[in-house]
Amino acid sequence: MAVCAALGAHPASAFLARPALFAKLDAVAKAPSGWLRFCADQPQECRPSADGHGELQLTPDKLQQLYVINAYVNDRVKYTTDKVLYGEEERWAMPFDRGDCEDIVLLKRRLLSEAGWPAGALLVTVVQGRTGEVDRHAVLTVRTDRGEMIMDNLTPEILFWYETSYRYLLRQSSQDPNVWLAFSSSQPRPEQVSSVRP
Repeated sequence: MAVCAALGAHPASAFLARPALFAKLDAVAKAPSGWLRFCADQPQECRPSADGHGELQLTPDKLQQLYVINAYVNDRVKYTTDKVLYGEEERWAMPFDRGDCEDIVLLKRRLLSEAGWPAGALLVTVVQGRTGEVDRHAVLTVRTDRGEMIMDNLTPEILFWYETSYRYLLRQSSQDPNVWLAFSSSQPRPEQVSSVRP
C-alpha cells in the first residue's frame, strides 16, 4: 500500500505502522561502469558517508519531503536516453531538464542530501522487471527505521521495496557508495516476520 501523494487527512499513519522490513544483501558486486565514470568526473558526489549506516527516522514530515522531491524531479526531468543526449550507450550525469533513470536518481539523491538526509540512507539501486517489460533500470532506495522505500521515475508513488514488481540486482553499500552489493536470492516477506534487519 502506498501513501497517496497528497497524504490526506491522516498523513502516513498507516504507512508508518507497517512492519520494518529490510532487504537481504549478499556478496560484493562489480560497480556499474556508469557510476565509475560519474565518480571520476564528480568525485565530490561519491565520497564515503560519515554517518554510519545513515538510517533515518521516518516521520510524516520526512515522508512528505520524499513525495515532494520525487514529484519535482519526475516532472522536471524529461526522460531522454544517453544515446540521444551524449551519443553513448551509457553515461551517468547530473541532469538539468533531460536525462535517463540513473541521472534522475542522482538528482534525487543530491536534493535529499542537500535537505539533510544522510548520504548513507540514499542508495542507488539497479533493478530489473520481473516479466521482462523493463530492462535494467535504476531507482533510489531510501533507508529509514521503517524499512527501505523506492523512489522511481516511472511512478509518482513511493513504495516499500517489497511492494514493487522489480527483481533487485545490486545497490550501493550504506557505508560507502563505491561499494556495491548484490541482493540475496532469498528475501523476507512482510507476512513472514514483523521486523527483519540486516
